[in-house]
Amino acid sequence: MSEHVPPIVLTRAGCPVHAWLSGPPVGPLVVLLHGATMNHGMFDAQVPALVSAGYRVLAVDQRGHGRSRPIGQVPFSVPDLAEDAVALAEAVGHTRFSVVGQSMGGLVGQDLLLRHPERVVSLVVIGASCATARLTRWERWGLGSSTVVLRLWPMRHLARVTARSIALTAPAQRFVQEAIASLSKRDFLTIWRAVAHSMREVPGYHVRHPLMLLCGEADRSGNVAVSMRAWAARDPHADYRVVPDAAHNANQDAPEVVNAAILEFLGRSDPAR
Repeated sequence: MSEHVPPIVLTRAGCPVHAWLSGPPVGPLVVLLHGATMNHGMFDAQVPALVSAGYRVLAVDQRGHGRSRPIGQVPFSVPDLAEDAVALAEAVGHTRFSVVGQSMGGLVGQDLLLRHPERVVSLVVIGASCATARLTRWERWGLGSSTVVLRLWPMRHLARVTARSIALTAPAQRFVQEAIASLSKRDFLTIWRAVAHSMREVPGYHVRHPLMLLCGEADRSGNVAVSMRAWAARDPHADYRVVPDAAHNANQDAPEVVNAAILEFLGRSDPAR
């Protein structure tokens, strides 16, 4: 998708953060934020659908992913990635925008809602846990020990296993395996630490913005499916949908279903439309 479009590049804490802008110059902005160890290419099926509907689309390679390397200052955090998104949006002339975030990108979107609510028009979360809910003791232990396990796991094997576990279709699995295989183990662990430390309970917090929660029916990643169901109950105005024939990377496994849901949601969420 981005091969023939020159990227926008902002240097953030030593990392050249790349993003690609598409769509009409006067359209509302939608920022696409990918999952951990992926890159902006995971939204290749969403960009043309959004552009055709009149949106400007900013597809980001977040720090340490895709072309946004070297990774720069480490460690970095999910709030750092949120600040990157704000800076990129401002660089293309927008102070407010909608966010579509998958997995880690959904955590970044939640951080934007929490710390910069005035920036966000609406949020679509694909396959991400609620970052502000209380974790069980088992969930805390799992996050704490995951880095040790991943440090010992050979990258090639990790890429193959992860591809089969988070995507159902062959093209999506190939994309996942190639994206992970392109990372060094050091960068992989840096990225994962940012995810593992992003969960923080905020007692009494509720999302007030327009919110869509999309979960693949075959999503078995961590506590995602359980957390998203509980999140939808906590914030009952959320448009919660289970995506059939899809796993964690639901937008890649079932792009037509996900595109239709996103466009419907954005169309009724933005008062300017």
